[in-house]
Amino acid sequence: MIAFFSLAVVQLFDKSLQKILWMSLVASAILFLVFWLLVGYTLLQTELFSTGWFYGIFDWIFIKITNIFGGILIFILTWFLFPSIVTLLVTFFLEKTINSVEKKHYPNLPETRQQNMLEISKITLKFMVLSIILNVLVIPLYLVFFFLGPLNLFIFYILNGYLLGKEYFELVAYRRLEPSEADDLFKRYHGNVFRVGLISALLMTVPLINMVAPIISVAAMVHLVQKYNSINTLET
Repeated sequence: MIAFFSLAVVQLFDKSLQKILWMSLVASAILFLVFWLLVGYTLLQTELFSTGWFYGIFDWIFIKITNIFGGILIFILTWFLFPSIVTLLVTFFLEKTINSVEKKHYPNLPETRQQNMLEISKITLKFMVLSIILNVLVIPLYLVFFFLGPLNLFIFYILNGYLLGKEYFELVAYRRLEPSEADDLFKRYHGNVFRVGLISALLMTVPLINMVAPIISVAAMVHLVQKYNSINTLET
C-alpha cells in the first residue's frame, strides 16, 4: 500500500498533473469554506438538532456541548463530513488523473471500456449520499465520545476507510472492467482496497494534504487495480 501511495505522491510533481493539482487545491478550499458555513448555519440558526425526534437521549448532551464548544463543534463536524463532499471533485479530475498515471506507468494498456459520464456520476453520487447518511447517523457517537478523541477517530477512519476504498475502486476499475468483473476483483482483494481507503481517510484529516487527497488516492488506486487485476488474470 505504501508503494502505491509513494508513486502517487511522486507523480504530483509531474507536469501532467500540475494543473489538476492547483485546481483541486482551490476547489477544495472553496468547498470546505462553503460547507463550513452551511454546517454552522444549520447548527446555529435552526433547531434541527434539538427537537428530540432524531437524537433522542443524545439531545441534552448535544445542546450542552454546542453551547460550550459551538465554534469548535462546527469545525469538527465539517472536518468529519468533508471527505463525503470533497470526493465530488474526483468526478471532474478523474479522467485526466488516471490517464496521467496509466500513461506513465502502464503505457501498453488496451483501450478503456466505453463509459459515459452518467455511470461515473452515479457511482460518485451513490457514494456521497451513503457517506453523508452514515456519517450523520454516527454523529451521536462522536458527541457521546467527544472527550475521547481516539475513539471518535477510530469510528471515523473505519467507516470512511471502507467507503472511500470502495468508491475509488469502482471509479477506477469500471473504466477497464465490466461491472461484474470489477465486483469479482473487489471481493477477492477487498482487504487491500480497504487499506487504501483507510490511508485515504487518514490523508483527509491532515491539513492542506486533505485538499489533494482525492487525487493522491485515485492515483494510488490505479496502481492497486492494475497490480491485482494482472495477478487475477494470470491465475485464471
